This record gives sequence, C-alpha cells and structure tokens, in this order.
Amino acid sequence: MELTTHWAGLLALVIFFGAYTLVIFEENIHLRKSKPVIVAAGFIWMLVAVAYVSIDNTHAAEELIGKSLLEFTELFLFLLAAMTYVNTMQERGIFSVLRAWLINQKYSLRKIFWITGTIAFFMSPIADNLTTALVMATVIISVGGENRKFVVLGCINIVVAANAGGAFSPFGDITTLMVWQQGLVEFTEFFALVLPSLVNWLVTAGILSLAVSSAQPENVQEEQAQLQYGAWVVVALFLLTIVMAVSVHNFLHLPPVLGMMTGLGFLQLFGYHLQQRDRTNSQVVVDGSPLSITTSRDADIETSKNFYDIYKNLQKAEWDTLMFFYGVILCVGGLGAFGYLALVSELMYTDLGPTTTNILVGFASAIVDNIPVMFAVLEMNPEMSRFQWLLVTLTAGVGGSMLSIGSAAGVAVMGQARGVYTFFSHLKWSWAIALGYVASIAVHFMLNGDGFKL
Repeated sequence: MELTTHWAGLLALVIFFGAYTLVIFEENIHLRKSKPVIVAAGFIWMLVAVAYVSIDNTHAAEELIGKSLLEFTELFLFLLAAMTYVNTMQERGIFSVLRAWLINQKYSLRKIFWITGTIAFFMSPIADNLTTALVMATVIISVGGENRKFVVLGCINIVVAANAGGAFSPFGDITTLMVWQQGLVEFTEFFALVLPSLVNWLVTAGILSLAVSSAQPENVQEEQAQLQYGAWVVVALFLLTIVMAVSVHNFLHLPPVLGMMTGLGFLQLFGYHLQQRDRTNSQVVVDGSPLSITTSRDADIETSKNFYDIYKNLQKAEWDTLMFFYGVILCVGGLGAFGYLALVSELMYTDLGPTTTNILVGFASAIVDNIPVMFAVLEMNPEMSRFQWLLVTLTAGVGGSMLSIGSAAGVAVMGQARGVYTFFSHLKWSWAIALGYVASIAVHFMLNGDGFKL
C-alpha cells in the first residue's frame, strides 16, 4: 500500500529512528539493543493497523504481520539450535582447550596476532562470527595484559577476521543465513566469496600488523583446560546437523530449519546419555550395594550435582541478539507495509543501480548494523543477478567491520575489553578496514564478474 505520506507512516518512521538511535548508543547508555526495537515494533504495527483500517482494509495488516512472524520464527529456531550446539561445545571444553593451548605456547605478540586472526577467519564460518570473536578476544586480552595497543589491534583484527569469515557461509553470519534461507543464493555458491573475504581480512591485518610488536608478552599465566566426556561427539553431531540442514534445503526443498531442529533433537538424545552417565558416576558403593549421594527427587539431584542439562546451554543463547532480531524484522516489515521499502528500492536500485547501491549497503551496515540493512534489502527484493546478490552479501558482511558498532562481533568484543577496545580506538583504524573493503569488492568483480550476469 502507498501510505508513505499518511500521518501514521510518518510517526512510524520517527519511532523507528528514535529506537535505532538508542541501539547505536547501546555501549554508552548500557541499554540492551533488543529493548527499544521490540517496543518500536509493537507501536509500528499498531500504526499499520490504524492506517489500514482508515482505508477500510481491516485484514491486510494481520496477513502482513503473519508473514514477518513466519520469517522470524524460521530464523529464530535455526539460530537457537546453532547457538545451543556452540554453547554445548563450550561447556564440554572445546574452546577452553583451544584458548589454553594458544596462551601456553609463549608465542610473540605478532605471531599471536596472526594466529588468532587465522583461527577466527576459518572458525567463523562454522561457529558464527559472534562466538568466534568472543573466544579469540579472550586470548588477545589474556596475552596482551596491560599492553593496551596490542589489545586494541588484536581485537580489531579478530572482529575483521570473524566478519570476513562469516561472509561466505550461511552459518557464519545472520545476513548470509537470511540470503540462503530466501533461496537467493545456493549453499555452494557462497564459496565464490572465499577469496574476496580472505583479501578483506589480509589487507587490513597486513596494515595492522605493522604496528604490532614482535616482543614476547609479559607475565602471562599458563592456563589449564581439558575436554569433558563427549566433546568430540558433540562436534560430530553439529557437523551432521549442518549437513542435514543443507541437504533438506537443497534436495528436499524444505526450510533448512527443519534439519537444524532435527539435529538439536539428536543433541537432546545424547544429552540424555550424558545425564544417565552423570547419575551413574554419582553413586557410591556401601557393602556391595550402590547408594545415591542424595535421596531427593531427580530435579534436586541434578541441581546439587550439576548434572549435564541441555536446557542450561539453551538458556545461554544470545537472547538479546535473538530478541533484537525479532524487533528488527517486525520494524522493517511494518515500514514495508506503509510502502517505504518500495520507495527506497525505487530510489536506490532503479536510479542508482544495483552495483552502487550494494556497495553503499556496506557503509550503511557499519553505521546501522548489518542485520536490519540486509533484511530491508530482502524485503525490497529487487530484481538482481546472482552476482549482485553475492555482492550485497559480501558488503553487508564485511562492511560492518568499518565501525565497532556495525556488527554483533564488534559490540561483543567492546564489552569484553571494556575501556580498552572502544568505538574511537576502532575508528582510528577504520581507514585500513575500508581499504580491505574496497579490495574485497575488486577481487569479487575480478573473480566472479565473468561468471555472473552484471
């Protein structure tokens, strides 16, 4: 509907930009980013309903919000399954062992810089950029200690590497996941972005490394960590789950979330085995007979003994991110119901052209965050070639690295290295990240331009 000049539509714009202003200043005002957008989503859809009723269209708003809710539900369940797997791997000690090994090797600062960046780049496509950035940032902070310059440079390197690695995998970033679930790019076609993404990180990392000392870190305490029982089984189940999600989508033409939730069921079954094993190990033998340590109910036993519980790992999911995603999808969907997305699509993709617009998407991602920007593009659904959809996937994924607030990875690392890695410390090196951004686009055109219709 064309309601862009309706008073309700204009008020909805004010509400959206007001809420997003609070999101941008999340680090300063310490207000979780999900809260303002959830409230904004509710008011925007109320205004949509008011506007549609005013033109005697009483049921259209209900149908439109149902579409937005369905899109959110698919992505929510997909991400919830993936996050639960990642949290279980963390609980089983996978990431702790990796961190302890890196810290105990006594590498030089420059070598740690390159090793953590390399691991972040190749780990992000599987474990997602947010988790990867958090794990690798703890290594940088532990090794850097009071060396603020190294911590800043190392954190920037981690954020850039994690975002670049996530740009060529549906499991690496929410933006690539959205593009894949919409069926706009096939799973294997994302691999065309491997080299452009790698160049994006290497150009920036090469510049940053010139400012990193080759000295040994000072007073680094060794860490001890060990894998818990079943750690590698969880990793194997996660890989099987990824295969199922891809196969269900590619061969059966069903939503990939079906494969992810089935894989989550496998993890729950294995979790039952872990619980039974913990109960068995909690028993003691008195006069040849096994006696339980406690005679309380099963729930009390699990609480007292800290038995494995998959729902504890599910509770540790990034709920702020998931709820933020809900708010963004409904806010953008509501603005689309007023006709604003069609208007913007006409102005940008028709007047400026897809190439210029898709490159600008990267800069918008750095300011606004790549999730709402990519969702807005998907809602506009412009007629573009596969090459252009890959281009916007690349720019939205790596463009968010130019500012620390442009990606979930950057915001999370700012929280970990609070007071050291900040918005302004990142901003000082934004020029180097921008050079990597330009280089990645150039490589994409050189490698993939001939194979796709421009």
